Amino acid sequence: MRFALSLLTLAAFAGTSVSAFSLQTRPGGGFAALANIDEKASRQIYPFTEWAEMAGVQQADGFELTSNDGEDYFAMTRADIPAGSPVVYVPSEMLISSFGAAQEFGQGLQMAEQKLAEAGIGYQVPLFRVFVKILAEYEKGDESPFFKWLDALPRQFYNGASMTYACFDALLPYVAWLSMTERTNSVNFQKAIQNVFFLSEDTTSDKDLLKWAYCVAVSRSVEFNGERVIAPMADYFNHGTETEVEVNFDEGGNCMAYASRDIPAGSPLRVSLGDPTNPSPLFATYGFLDESSPATFCKMMDKQDEMQALGYDFSNLLFYKETGDISPEVYDVVLYSLLGNADPNLQQTFYQAVVSGDEATKNQYHQQYFQYTLDELKNHVNKTLRDLEQLTNKARSYDPRTHPRVPVILKHNEFVNETFLRVKANLDAMG
Repeated sequence: MRFALSLLTLAAFAGTSVSAFSLQTRPGGGFAALANIDEKASRQIYPFTEWAEMAGVQQADGFELTSNDGEDYFAMTRADIPAGSPVVYVPSEMLISSFGAAQEFGQGLQMAEQKLAEAGIGYQVPLFRVFVKILAEYEKGDESPFFKWLDALPRQFYNGASMTYACFDALLPYVAWLSMTERTNSVNFQKAIQNVFFLSEDTTSDKDLLKWAYCVAVSRSVEFNGERVIAPMADYFNHGTETEVEVNFDEGGNCMAYASRDIPAGSPLRVSLGDPTNPSPLFATYGFLDESSPATFCKMMDKQDEMQALGYDFSNLLFYKETGDISPEVYDVVLYSLLGNADPNLQQTFYQAVVSGDEATKNQYHQQYFQYTLDELKNHVNKTLRDLEQLTNKARSYDPRTHPRVPVILKHNEFVNETFLRVKANLDAMG
């Protein structure tokens, strides 16, 4: 294994135009260099990779971090990596984990975590602990062992937590709801952190810093055995519908990334960050559009009760991008809703057929009431396309200089629009 760095990365480092440091008075006098989280500050990738190597990170021959735009850096390989080979090893001492934060901070987190429980997001405690750890290391400045990692992190995010209300106003209800949920979680973290008294007031009152720390925690940590973990260097694997790498942790807590298949030189090194069949949750959490996703949720937010009754969720109700196909669960939910409005007894019989797996009875209902289901689907698709046109026009009216998330919003809307147009063509051909 060896250390490798792309020429593009080196060029980005050499071309730093904004200082990567800011200064803060040390408790004992003098100044501490803090990572500069200004959105225009350059990411210090080269010092990070040097630090990672010295700290014990091991990488496969050909592994490197690179960028197409000097802003988003990701892992790739310049050499062939056989299936089953190690790609990255990160020793346990370098990990940031919710379990480790709980051990380190102990009772100092109790009041804040109680506030999260009162806000109805007690399940987010592991993420909150990672968030606190990031802030604690940030305010140590260059005295933190994680300083080089912090100084290489993204400055600007495009996920739901980073969005404004103007962004939400340019999105369809489903993805707007997902994105708003991230923003609400971020705000609740900002409120809870006021009860963490070992952090300085400068830290807990800096909303930009708190938002940045939340975005780092939510976008770079992974769930493992109910805990949240960040493994510096392994957090540079991008998402892919088709993946090259699998990440796991051994009994000693070390992070181990292996090639899940033969990887040819020049390939990105990607992992799965979520459901590959629906790009909207990834968009809301991480701030990117997975254009390789084969499908998207059908956007029937008004049918959530029916979905739940039949045992379905958003991941089941799909429209497929390339073919315009509709998942069978969509037909089930639409017909179940229509029958409920027409005859509750018929609805109950159909319900029993769905949940018991009685395909013959279910298909009989679908055939008998197909025209009603078709009309309902057409109305939904046509309305969604009209809404999308209005939302996209609104997004285009924003100035990208003051609304930097407009490009990814437009990409998301276009992905949905193309999918719905194919679905519409199929529905129109049915009669």
